Amino acid sequence: MAPKPGGEWSTVLSHLALGVVSLHAAVNSVQSSRGAAAGFLLQALAAATTLAPGLGTHEDCLVGAWVATVIGLPLLAFDFHWVNGDRSSANLLLGGGMVLAIAGDHLGPEGCSVAGQAVLLVVAVTILIVAVFTGNTYGMWGGAMLGAAGLLSRLEEDRLLLLPKEDVCRWVLAAGSWAYCWALHTQCLQWE
Repeated sequence: MAPKPGGEWSTVLSHLALGVVSLHAAVNSVQSSRGAAAGFLLQALAAATTLAPGLGTHEDCLVGAWVATVIGLPLLAFDFHWVNGDRSSANLLLGGGMVLAIAGDHLGPEGCSVAGQAVLLVVAVTILIVAVFTGNTYGMWGGAMLGAAGLLSRLEEDRLLLLPKEDVCRWVLAAGSWAYCWALHTQCLQWE
């Protein structure tokens, strides 16, 4: 049986792109926003564990992606809300992510999938709302990209743009992370 075009190389490239963008964002945001830097670092580590041979099983990689979604993404939203004075929403998002991370073993595969996508969309929408009210263009693009990644992951198709659906979602997530990094930078410049 012939391998599907765009198979393994696109998976490696998408993980590599997400890892590099997330690590770059973590390094760039550590001085101004430690919560967001931790969220970016969780995404980079989840991508690295998938790429590195012998670091873990497929289940370990899925757990890493789960933690990066339910803890890492709320950490990004936490800083956007906290800096803009909405501390209750910031705490609610982060607390909800922590509860989901603990409850992940009890949800089952379908429950984890739904919860992960719910976290993704809630984070995207809340950051998008904050970005619209503060006029942060990069935040608006990041929110749109993160929301697009969440919606693309729900499609029934296995392939999008001749690539596996999961790879396209990682590329979109990498673009959203890049935009969030710049949104944080813009936000910090506004407060200085």
